[in-house]
Amino acid sequence: MARKSLLRTFNITATIALVAIFAIPFLWMISTSLKSYPETVIFPPKWIPSKVMWSNFQAAWESGPFLKYLMNSVVVSVSILVLQFTTIILAAYAFARYSFKGDKLLFGITMVTLMIPGQLIFLPVYLLMSKWGLINNLLALILPFSSSAFGIFMLRQSFKQVQEELIEAARLDQAPEWKIILKIMVPMARPTLVTFALFSFIAHWNDYFWPLVMTTSDAARTLPIGISKLREVDGGAAWHILMAGNMILVVPILIVFLFGQRQIIKAFVYSGVK
Repeated sequence: MARKSLLRTFNITATIALVAIFAIPFLWMISTSLKSYPETVIFPPKWIPSKVMWSNFQAAWESGPFLKYLMNSVVVSVSILVLQFTTIILAAYAFARYSFKGDKLLFGITMVTLMIPGQLIFLPVYLLMSKWGLINNLLALILPFSSSAFGIFMLRQSFKQVQEELIEAARLDQAPEWKIILKIMVPMARPTLVTFALFSFIAHWNDYFWPLVMTTSDAARTLPIGISKLREVDGGAAWHILMAGNMILVVPILIVFLFGQRQIIKAFVYSGVK
């Protein structure tokens, strides 16, 4: 009993420490976003502001065309997700349920692409987008990410768990392949799809490098680029405005995560198909 109690205490302590590691920077961001500028540079730092400065959010929003940045981020993130779902579902279904010449080689090539960082291939992609006349266009931020090797891998593993009897029964009922995918495979893999959707949405919502490379004006820039351009005060960083801008960037991610957290848990503990 003493050993179990000690182990439980250790687990609780480790959990609290882990939560603190991730929560403290976020709480500090919230605190800084509500301070005046002088309070952000004093030492020792203060956690609780003397006066809550809600005007910081207005100042951050009015420092540039933030509504345009926000709409661009939404369009880019959602469009990428729609294209990725279209491609990874079909590819994962083919890899999971069909045997054809070269299938293992093609799947291996797909997995190898996971080891290639985007910064390594941005130059040929940039030249291709330039040749197509898409620089400073939202399509240049969307098309290079229209598929995902990671998504194909996740979904293939999920599709392989679906019992073959279900698919054979559907085929005996003369169900076409598209109906098998939409009515059987996709519902069975919903936790995996939601998990991938969250990973993809967060990655592209926060992406800084690609919009910086592919855009030259505010017409096609996204929120991370807009936040990096927030004005300065007396030659120094306006931390209160910067943190308010980061809060604007983070809140949509938190909302999406809160709606999808149950599906994430299911995806990681899912070990079979009912």
